[in-house]
Amino acid sequence: MGVDIVSFGCRLNTYEAEVMKREALAAGLGEDGASAIVFNTCAVTAEAVRQARQQIRRARRDNPRARIVVTGCAAQTEPGRFAEMVEVDAVIGNDDKLAAASYRALPDFGVAKEEKIRVNDIMSVTETAGHMVDAIEGRARAIVQVQNGCDHRCTFCIIPFGRGNSRSVPMGAAVDQVKRLVAGGYNEIVLSGVDMTSWGADLPGQPRLGDLVQAILRHVPDLKRLRLSSIDSIEADPALIEAIGSEKRLMPHLHLSLQAGDDMILKRMKRRHNRDDAIRFCEDMRAARPDIVYGADMIAGFPTETDAMFENSLKLVEECGLTHLHVFPFSPREGTPAARMPQLPRPLVKERAARLRETGEAAHAAHLTRLVGTAQCVLVERDGVGRCEDFTVCRVDEGLPGEIVDTILVEERGGQLFARALPIIEEN
Repeated sequence: MGVDIVSFGCRLNTYEAEVMKREALAAGLGEDGASAIVFNTCAVTAEAVRQARQQIRRARRDNPRARIVVTGCAAQTEPGRFAEMVEVDAVIGNDDKLAAASYRALPDFGVAKEEKIRVNDIMSVTETAGHMVDAIEGRARAIVQVQNGCDHRCTFCIIPFGRGNSRSVPMGAAVDQVKRLVAGGYNEIVLSGVDMTSWGADLPGQPRLGDLVQAILRHVPDLKRLRLSSIDSIEADPALIEAIGSEKRLMPHLHLSLQAGDDMILKRMKRRHNRDDAIRFCEDMRAARPDIVYGADMIAGFPTETDAMFENSLKLVEECGLTHLHVFPFSPREGTPAARMPQLPRPLVKERAARLRETGEAAHAAHLTRLVGTAQCVLVERDGVGRCEDFTVCRVDEGLPGEIVDTILVEERGGQLFARALPIIEEN
């Protein structure tokens, strides 16, 4: 008996899963003689929705008496699609999933489709609470949600309709949450949100993300490592840029929401930067912080993309010095402008995604080779695997999960780095 959370997609979903489990248990879910499985879905691609539906069906086969609840972005944007599944007992909206009351009000098993749905208008939500989490089960680093939603309307993206408009966790609440987690033993904190660089626009005085970062580093001196999740480089404010260049506790790794490397495609995506903006940002940040490493989200096969346009995306990998690529084959999402644009053949989309991944893998392999022989501080995760400050994965021969170990990277083998822990030199 109990509650299991099955979470898909982004870091924010991972963080919210901890809040959901706590609230569901507080509501007594899973205490009535049947276990409960809550699916926290992702809507970013059609494939993410398909995988969620597939796992829901499998969960029902394996757990015929369990209560199955579906929530998350896909449940918010397509509640009817999940409610019509005979395997699903209830569908809860993205904002309601974080409140115990939502789980107390669940319908009985076997109700009609309409009675299953508990989804409100996400666009009416105007605030985001700083939900306190003491630990994130099974993780060496802790995630802190500081922002939710998005005010932008990129033509390919359904997420604003799953998350609502941008809203920020107040600075004091975010700092208090970081203090609490650090006091609980976490050495690394990751700030997370849907559109992180919009943080503060809805708060009094309109502070910026850089102000929040500097406040956390100033007010939590025992925090060893602070990391940012995905950011939009064109919205990076001066205080954030200053922190990246000067604060060693702010990790030298940025995951950028670039999406494409061709100006016409970026315009049709309704992005707020062009390729020169992206290249200039990466050059400027590397000049200020030579050890910085970039990851990026990239979409292959966007509608109307020609061979020449796609080549510009391939070239951007080298021109920006990207080493951790997250590639999405374009997936039309119903209700978005891009879904109504002239589509490319699916085999071509998949082929371009494969080529973009190959380019990213080659850049990552070169990055691993460059790191061999360097000294690195590694945060140990589990099973002897850890991450360097620049988020590169390596195997380490010593250290417990959550510990930071001084190492030297001794070898690259089979696409993996191996680190040897350096002896601790005790001061007399």
